[in-house]
Amino acid sequence: MSVVATTELLPEVEAFLSQSPFPSFVAGKNFPAASGQTVKTIDPGSGETIAEIHDLSAEEIDQAVQAASDAFPAWSGMSKEERASILLKLADAVEKHKPIIAQIEALDAGKIEAQAQGDVQNLVDTLRYFVDLASNVETREKIDSPGFEAWKYRQPWGACAFIFPWNFPFLLIGWGISPALAAGNTVIIKPAEDTSLSAIYLARLAKEVGVPDGVINVVTGRGAAAGAALSANDQIKRMSFTGSPEVGRLVGEACGRNLVPVKLELGGKGAAVVFDDVDVAETAEKLVGAITFHTGQVCCDATRWLVHRDIYDEFTKECVKRMEAVQVGHPLDPNSQMGPVVNANQRSRVLGYLEKGQSEGAKCLCGGGEASVDGLQGNYVQPALLSGTLDNVAAREEIFGPVAYIATFESEEEAIAMANDTDYGLANSVWTKDEERANRVAEAMVAGNSWINAHNVFAQGVPYGGVNKSGVGGGVLSPETLMDYYRSTSVVRPLS
Repeated sequence: MSVVATTELLPEVEAFLSQSPFPSFVAGKNFPAASGQTVKTIDPGSGETIAEIHDLSAEEIDQAVQAASDAFPAWSGMSKEERASILLKLADAVEKHKPIIAQIEALDAGKIEAQAQGDVQNLVDTLRYFVDLASNVETREKIDSPGFEAWKYRQPWGACAFIFPWNFPFLLIGWGISPALAAGNTVIIKPAEDTSLSAIYLARLAKEVGVPDGVINVVTGRGAAAGAALSANDQIKRMSFTGSPEVGRLVGEACGRNLVPVKLELGGKGAAVVFDDVDVAETAEKLVGAITFHTGQVCCDATRWLVHRDIYDEFTKECVKRMEAVQVGHPLDPNSQMGPVVNANQRSRVLGYLEKGQSEGAKCLCGGGEASVDGLQGNYVQPALLSGTLDNVAAREEIFGPVAYIATFESEEEAIAMANDTDYGLANSVWTKDEERANRVAEAMVAGNSWINAHNVFAQGVPYGGVNKSGVGGGVLSPETLMDYYRSTSVVRPLS
């Protein structure tokens, strides 16, 4: 394998990749597919194969669920202090290995290396946050009920399953499994077949620091087989899926048949409402930064820019100037500002939406095609800005690439109506110096999250989740998330 000449792989990364093909990791051991079948994982920046992962069968997925179930009694039976000590050791180990994990993530997911380091630190911070929260949870809570002695008793569910997407493989593992583990559950992680390497590294690291066997399990393979088998397993106690609404429906249907509680974190088509009192250059810089961050492969991104008519021309010029200046390159090249999309299919999807949008009347103000990077055959696209009416396919459907769609409004009421004219409901933002107007618009937009003068803001303790086509079953990153991973038993004793 080769990467750009400007970057050398860390020796630890080279040693890790040399172990390909990678088996899954179940019950504290390597868990290869009996068939020997593997799936290639490709460096999106060069188009070269960097490793292979084992492709598990449905029966092997069931074995992994059984391993997690078998490990549950001992893990849940530990004191909160014992579990906390083990999980904090894992957080420390991840932080110590951050440069290694980040480089693996950058190669595997096409993520700018500095951004990948941020994702690794995010897992560390998230795990520590939920460990701290769990240490203060009262497992018995008295209930006032005249004539009765009553209380609620909280305890973990059991084996919890997680299916993660390819855009934020490591960060989303942190968001997902941290509250489950801290509450005393065991977990089965199914990463995307494109981006499984950091999950495997994490599972091995967990073994090294003393996480008991079977508490953290990683199963690999194609989503249509391995992922479907995991969501259909009737022994899991909770299910969490992050990905597209189309697959989310299938996961929800499978869990519904088994009456397994499910959390679905799905896609988005966020709006940024920009009023005429903003600092145009600063707002343009922030929104261009948001749409090009991880090549626009962010479900909560602002992809519809609704701009007051009075500043539309000035704002558009600023955005075009900044988009055209974005340096596209390999994720491990320190000069790169935007990397590739994850695979060739995603590149075709992005380019296809650009073509369909223009065929329906949208105007392409900049970008809009493949990007070339010297010496590399990666999945590169140019950041693009389209303009037109919001009935356009590129303004209504999730593209998942560095493509923004800009339209104008005249009144606050019109802006709100335009922002809410979507099947999605994940995240929007409002940009204005008028605090009262910002608050009104933020509360009027139909979504799980509204941000003011910023976009893609994830604060610990603040619930993050979607509504409508963007998700169901709760959010992440908050005390409410931790409580999702406890089941409650009501205990009642009559006093007479």
